[in-house]
Amino acid sequence: MAQPEDSEEARPWREGDGARPTVWTWPLTDPPALWVRRNGGWRLAAVAARQDWSDSRTAYQVLIDTDGTTSKSHRTFWWPHEGLRFAHRSAAEPTTEAGRGGEPPRPPRRVKLA
Repeated sequence: MAQPEDSEEARPWREGDGARPTVWTWPLTDPPALWVRRNGGWRLAAVAARQDWSDSRTAYQVLIDTDGTTSKSHRTFWWPHEGLRFAHRSAAEPTTEAGRGGEPPRPPRRVKLA
């Protein structure tokens, strides 16, 4: 049986792509995970975010060790693809609300004291 191709990286969103993608995040303490095919092998990657693009495409941003050195970086991959498989889900529901998922909260407004 032939091995699937390496997963396909998604390029960043650009103004000409239409509306900004809707970004879904999970708590950093309980992210879902994907198996990602890179450099001919499968690597476990924590999902940082899911992007739902206006043209109906979906991309997953993951934190992954791409070369086996244990140095991790964020990469974004198109879904569905033979080079991506779900490893496990999160017990938490994803959210688009800033500060409620894996996205940092917005800083408080600075108020000038008299």
